[in-house]
Amino acid sequence: MKEVYQFIERVAPSDATVLIQGESGTGKELAARAIHKNSGRKDAPFVALNCAAFTETLLESELFGHEKGAFTSAISQKKGFLEVAEGGTVFLDEVGELSPVLQAKLLRVLQEREFVRVGGTRPIKINVRFLAATNQELQKTVKEGGFRSDLFHRLNVISITLPALREHPEDIPLLAEHFAERHAEKCNRRVRGISEEARACLMRYEWPGNIRELENAMERAVVVGTSEWILREDLPEMVVETGGGAEKEAEPARFHEAVRQTKKELILSALEQSGGNITEAAKALGLHGNYLHRLMRNLDVRAAMKKQSQG
Repeated sequence: MKEVYQFIERVAPSDATVLIQGESGTGKELAARAIHKNSGRKDAPFVALNCAAFTETLLESELFGHEKGAFTSAISQKKGFLEVAEGGTVFLDEVGELSPVLQAKLLRVLQEREFVRVGGTRPIKINVRFLAATNQELQKTVKEGGFRSDLFHRLNVISITLPALREHPEDIPLLAEHFAERHAEKCNRRVRGISEEARACLMRYEWPGNIRELENAMERAVVVGTSEWILREDLPEMVVETGGGAEKEAEPARFHEAVRQTKKELILSALEQSGGNITEAAKALGLHGNYLHRLMRNLDVRAAMKKQSQG
């Protein structure tokens, strides 16, 4: 991550186009905003556009704007993101999702620094810096014919790949504490820290959703927790139950089903012995009541209890 920070410091002052690559949730937009904030354009707009969030027609209108009457609902002229960002930075997230038509139009914008609004005829000059991001292996997509090679090279003037969270696990505790503090403040809750058991779960998990998933997990823990510490049972079940590691993924699915079934049987047995008292069952199993409730919901234990009673 130090290399990432150093990279941002080096490239920010220039106007070079930067392609930010990395898995979903690694913080590509945060890196783009950091580049903008450390550039000479920091006082001008930073405009972010998710290329995967719009249809081709709508995306073209959002990017280039349109003239009045360009299409049925165009009741007035509208400036696009390129005009709104004048003097600043345009961040194109998920740029690999652009259609072939828009790829060609964006290429012209990058080459000529001008564009034409939808339904317009007059070229409009722009002074913006372009940053782009993708979670695809864009070079591979180019070879497969899914992305223009000339546009790729225009975007790939300078590139950086943000590491997945599993590649720098030493940052997990610090990030988790940061997110816990942030969301505790939002919820007006006092959180003193993360328990050792919860911390161990965080370190074992692979975090396929990267930093975004970690933040969501900590927000959830803050919201559902009832003590001054983030406890193991406050974390999402997936985080608690997954041991982490590539070998885990290679295990047969039947292993996970067997574990699931064993859990269900243990819970059903404890509930039967406690006469259906969930608090007593949780004590017998050595679990927190909230966690047992969550397990029962995820394992559909109530349906199994109903089936048993009918049998």
